[in-house]
Amino acid sequence: MARLRQEVDPAEAGLDEKALDRLDRYATRLVDDGRLPGFLVALARGGRIAHLTTYGRRDVAAGLPVEADTLWRIYSMTKPVTAVAVLLLVEEGRLSLDDPLDRHLPAFAGPRVYVDGSGADMRTRPADGPILIRHLLTHTAGMTFGFYHRHPVDALYRDSGLEYSVPPGADLTETTEVYARMPLQFEPGTRWNYSVASNVLGRVVEVVSGQPLDAFFAERILRPLGMADTGFHIEPGPSEQAGRLAELYGETDDGGIQPVPGLPVHGRPRFLSGSGGLVSSAYDFHRFMEMLRRGGELDGVRLLSADTVGLMTRNQLPGDATLRSFGAPVHQEPGNDGLGFGFNVSVVTDPSRTLAPSSPGTYGWTGAATTAFWVDPAHELTVQFMTQVRPKTLKVFPELRRLVHEALRD
Repeated sequence: MARLRQEVDPAEAGLDEKALDRLDRYATRLVDDGRLPGFLVALARGGRIAHLTTYGRRDVAAGLPVEADTLWRIYSMTKPVTAVAVLLLVEEGRLSLDDPLDRHLPAFAGPRVYVDGSGADMRTRPADGPILIRHLLTHTAGMTFGFYHRHPVDALYRDSGLEYSVPPGADLTETTEVYARMPLQFEPGTRWNYSVASNVLGRVVEVVSGQPLDAFFAERILRPLGMADTGFHIEPGPSEQAGRLAELYGETDDGGIQPVPGLPVHGRPRFLSGSGGLVSSAYDFHRFMEMLRRGGELDGVRLLSADTVGLMTRNQLPGDATLRSFGAPVHQEPGNDGLGFGFNVSVVTDPSRTLAPSSPGTYGWTGAATTAFWVDPAHELTVQFMTQVRPKTLKVFPELRRLVHEALRD
């Protein structure tokens, strides 16, 4: 077990200490007001931790504090790790971005696209072309999530047991077979819709590599990067890791928090989710961010070429479109202006249009329990924010990004 530590004074790293104090006070107030149980925020420049703050509780009822080595369910921050796994196989020539999905998962042959209607009266037609691997990496495959409640195909996902992305008791193979029976909302490659696609990618990694997803992650990504606290589960039973795991909370209707169930992480789960299944620590995720920031290499270990990381972290939407302009209706909101999408990361394309100040080329993603990370290559900056609240109305990230941007002095 390794613990994140501050390595350099903020001023030496080109960060304004008064602005960092405003950042800490903002997050601390959310805890004191009962909106968050606790948090960890860390900023690094040039690979060195220049600001690290922990505050509040990882378990409110037990009175246990957030510490630098607390373990967090990072949910969708798993997706960039899955993208790296796919790109490892692409670099080895075992997979191509333009491979039809059905070459590796035959159940996805002959996809059909929504035309009109709903339920038993839904009409579909054959898609003009196949789903490609790159469509899955960019969330342009036409898949969806059942919890959106915005489109008849969303309802079909729910009716098929996919409201929470996985049928009760199913494993990854069984789950992707259910996905394959679902119609697409649109022609592959013609819109952006955040979806279950990363779970499909996880199954592709298994088939192409011949290994379970957790074994591939551990052997090819986690162990080489020294991410000893990251995985799809923690040590079972009363264990050192179990004692460090943060409790998961949900936002209540009155803006408070209460414990809620989450993905099972005490012992190896039956369903290995490439979309949102990982548990990690701040130390571990700092190392993952640094690998990306350094162009695929960390401490003499190279996972990917710099060109491949560059491909992953630049906008892949057609015509340099944004998430708002290219997104399905559920995503056509102001917060998606000025943002493109790479391979499982958002990318700032036009800072003048983003909801919060950002530098061009900044990339990152968030998790369902209000976790977030981003990498600002122009400023050699990495940022992570960890807490454990599944929100309803709580919006932390625009102000968080504004305050971090304000702290940059050069």
